[in-house]
Amino acid sequence: MRCRLFAFLLCAACVLALSTSGAAQPKEKSKEKGKPNKLAKESSPYLLQHAYNPVEWYPWGPEAFERAKKEKKLIFLSIGYSACHWCHVMERESFSNAEIAKILNTNFVCIKVDREERPDVDEIYMTALQASDQQGGWPLSMFLTPEGKPIFGATYFPPEDKKVGEDTVPGFKTVLGKVIEFDKDRADLEAQAERIAKRTIEMLDANSRIVALVPIKRELVTGGVDAFDIDPEHGGTGNKRRDFRGTKFPRPPVWGFLLAQSKKPGNERLAKLTTTTLAKMLEGGIYDHLGGGFHRYSTERTWTVPHFEKMLYDNGQLVELYSEAHALDPRPEYKRVVAETLGFIKREMTAPERGFYSALDADSNEKEGEFYVWTADEIKKVLGAEADVALFKAVYGVTSPNFEEKFHILRLPKAFSEIAKEQKLTEAELFAKLELLKKKLFDVRAKRERPFLDTKIITAWNGQMIAGYAKAGEIFKEKAYTQTAADAATFVLTRMRDKDGRLFRIFAAAPGEKPTPKGAAFIDDYAYLIHGLLNLHDATGEQKWLDAAKQLTDLAVKHYGDAVGGGFFFAAADSEKLFARSKDSYDGVQPSGNSQMARNLLRLGVKLKDDSYRDRGIRTVKSFSLALSTNPTSMPLMLRTLDELLDAAGEPDKATQKDNPKPKKPKESADVVTPKLTLAAPKDGKRAFTLALTVEAPWHLYANPVGSEMLTESQTELTVYVGGKKVEAKVEYPKGKELTDSTGSKYLVYEGTATIRGTFAAGEGEVEVRVKLNACKEGLCLPPSELKLK
Repeated sequence: MRCRLFAFLLCAACVLALSTSGAAQPKEKSKEKGKPNKLAKESSPYLLQHAYNPVEWYPWGPEAFERAKKEKKLIFLSIGYSACHWCHVMERESFSNAEIAKILNTNFVCIKVDREERPDVDEIYMTALQASDQQGGWPLSMFLTPEGKPIFGATYFPPEDKKVGEDTVPGFKTVLGKVIEFDKDRADLEAQAERIAKRTIEMLDANSRIVALVPIKRELVTGGVDAFDIDPEHGGTGNKRRDFRGTKFPRPPVWGFLLAQSKKPGNERLAKLTTTTLAKMLEGGIYDHLGGGFHRYSTERTWTVPHFEKMLYDNGQLVELYSEAHALDPRPEYKRVVAETLGFIKREMTAPERGFYSALDADSNEKEGEFYVWTADEIKKVLGAEADVALFKAVYGVTSPNFEEKFHILRLPKAFSEIAKEQKLTEAELFAKLELLKKKLFDVRAKRERPFLDTKIITAWNGQMIAGYAKAGEIFKEKAYTQTAADAATFVLTRMRDKDGRLFRIFAAAPGEKPTPKGAAFIDDYAYLIHGLLNLHDATGEQKWLDAAKQLTDLAVKHYGDAVGGGFFFAAADSEKLFARSKDSYDGVQPSGNSQMARNLLRLGVKLKDDSYRDRGIRTVKSFSLALSTNPTSMPLMLRTLDELLDAAGEPDKATQKDNPKPKKPKESADVVTPKLTLAAPKDGKRAFTLALTVEAPWHLYANPVGSEMLTESQTELTVYVGGKKVEAKVEYPKGKELTDSTGSKYLVYEGTATIRGTFAAGEGEVEVRVKLNACKEGLCLPPSELKLK
């Protein structure tokens, strides 16, 4: 009963957060600094924002948990990030409130986590929140047992009870009071924690639990394309049943996949929807038309009103996306948005060390978006001349206010080419006129209170920005872009690795100190940086970037690879042990480490002509085949990887096959194997068999035993059925030929003809011998097959 009551309270809190999202907060008087807490010596800008709260915050670590166990107190865990608007609201309203701080300090051990420093902690407790049927978001507020198991959680709480419609939503003080009351029966809360922990582990494991039951075929790709609901009017993905109302995130992994698919025969409608999306995003208010760069997401359908923070990872990926789009369809607006965005990155997000900073806040003067919005009078005052004001307003849709009933968010109400025609100018002429007007407004804006800049350098996000710069350099033949990518890659490779070559997660400074690398890296740090290095190799052809990508890949396989189930764990095997170990599989605004690693491995295998990398890539795809089948929209980059794999293996789209018939190429492993089954007559209650598998050169099969844990699932495996039922069989596999991959790992293969012998109990019914096999050659592995022989 108590747990159900808590779920009700927390669900109501989520409703409150949703009902108030996007609303501006009144400006508050600046607070005087009080006594510093244990966050004051941290290097995270987000943690430092809470360093003078009256709450006795601890950073995540053993000290906090030891105290909780010693004093038998529950833990209050708060997770956020420096550019999070509602994190700032809760900090001002609750964590700076002396009365609430006293309740927290007396009854709980309080831990504050920067989700960008510890994405492993964030992912596990966000999953725990979802496991208790709550909607996720930040700030993430969780109550834990002293051992760190989640009891329940929510997102933003107001400090006091609040009326929302006819309901009263409990405030943070009320919730804390209820927790304290329920904690009198700790056993009940611990039982709840055990249930949620178990459910969390199940959810983290769900997408990669079943591997062999779902074959990786072209239908997974085409089904994935069809599964996306795309807004035909404003672009972007959303809920068709709700007429695409609500928030819209750019999600570059989605549009990278759909862009590639849109250029295939028969996908003309998809091409139109993709072009619409790319156009509407760069025309909308989510794009900063004065300073360049994209805000994090749109709060509504039309891309007009953004959530104003600017994240490095969005801009790095979108630069790469628009560069790829320009390569396929050279539109001037694509080139312009890339140039302006990279101008913003160079101007505002590049560190002296030549790495890239993390984020710009949404707020200025504790008001969301204040830095970016304008009144009509302000525009008139800055531009002066009536003709200039009229032109600017016409181009950027400055008619009626579109933010908080008095402000204007600049946006293009239609395509730039159409606006130029209306103004009876060429696009170049209109652009030249606007540059002068935009510069005036930009210079005035620069004098406003600036949004907070998060100066920590994150390896993963730098990898994505390196990838964007390198791709832009390659597509637009801009040596300056390529050089910037090279400079940033050199910084990360020289300053953010330990003596063994392993990556750090963060490069940041505590107050009064110089920045230093810290924190163990996660799989996304390796995955995104490797992607950036491979793009740099594409752009320059320089061997050192390929060598670095190979070295980091080998380290990722060694420390993060799942030798049993395939794929990669989020944290390294020797990292801090949490109550669950996750294997990220969701391609959200950023791709999962697994999707990015799968694609990296396939690219690396081709570049190095080493099929051991491609085989690991295929195995990673296979390990998430269930998710690709049941929830394809959750893994668009994995779908793109699968599509590229099938294309490379010689399985073209049906439309392409119809229009451009080509000689047959092997589509799966069975196509390069000729089997011959010989059954002996029953003797003494047993039957003997011989199965000869002749493998076309230069292909090989994995032997049994294969001699490598990583390849166990790919080894040749034979089973016998009699009368439709599996029977015990004594099978003798031939010894394989030993090979050594580029990491020094040894494994065994069958080449030419491999003869498998065995016996089984004779019985009534038809005999069927089934054999699973996986064919590979240098630089390429075919999808696995199962032969059924009678």
